Amino acid sequence: MITHPEKVLFPDVGITKGELAAYHEAIAPVLLPHLSGRPVTMERYPSGIGQAGFWQKDVSKGFPDWLERTEVRHKGRSAFYPIVRDVRALLWLANQNCITPHVWTSRLPDLMRPDLCVFDFDPSREEPDVLRSVVLALRALLLELGLASWVKTSGSKGFHVVVPLDGQARFGEVARFADQVAAVLIARHPDHLTQEFAKADRGGRILVDTGRNGHGATFAAAYAVRARPGAPVSTPCTWAEIESGEAQPATFTLRAMASRVSRIGDAWAGLWSRPQSLVNAGERLARSPA
Repeated sequence: MITHPEKVLFPDVGITKGELAAYHEAIAPVLLPHLSGRPVTMERYPSGIGQAGFWQKDVSKGFPDWLERTEVRHKGRSAFYPIVRDVRALLWLANQNCITPHVWTSRLPDLMRPDLCVFDFDPSREEPDVLRSVVLALRALLLELGLASWVKTSGSKGFHVVVPLDGQARFGEVARFADQVAAVLIARHPDHLTQEFAKADRGGRILVDTGRNGHGATFAAAYAVRARPGAPVSTPCTWAEIESGEAQPATFTLRAMASRVSRIGDAWAGLWSRPQSLVNAGERLARSPA
């Protein structure tokens, strides 16, 4: 049951809470495989995106008994994250005015070993040709290391490139690998890329953010709606769509997603067909020229 389905969450386009719930229900077959088993942090907007929202990860109190959750201890304290595996739980997210579910790079039963390595490109300014070229350069670098990669729009300003892993490496190993890859990529493209997190220090360059790979860090889930005007969706896409420029960071929206999925299916359907080890890739990286 969705309470107050008429509540407007995206005032610029009139998208309501009920429409967000209907989106989750329609997209569930392609969304759930990427969300299932991952701790979720909710980005909630009880009054719609025109007002301040908040982030919530702990659902230990005041939530339904049927909702699956997992306990994570950190610095002596526990948080109980929601786990979403079915349409019922997806609709529960929508009923909490959760616009964007953000997820871990690991999933149950082993939350200490990621099955994804994530690179987040965050531009300082709008330069689509430059952004496209460096995203493709990362794909090429990863191929040099023997790793296939997948890409999705962020639904905001950039792109997320992910590498599916075999779940053998721990968080620290994955985070170090991502940092080292980013360093090589930046050395090859110093005029366009940086690892400086503060915008004032970027000099207009694109941030290659590898911070999504730490324990407890999150990124916007595949097919998650973003809390931005127009209700853009963080959408899995093909490398051909990146190469042609057809896929831009906020190209795909909530209202267009059902027809896209009907037409091409899940662009990430093969993501888990070949989980990859970082062992050989790390050795190749050590020998890789900048």
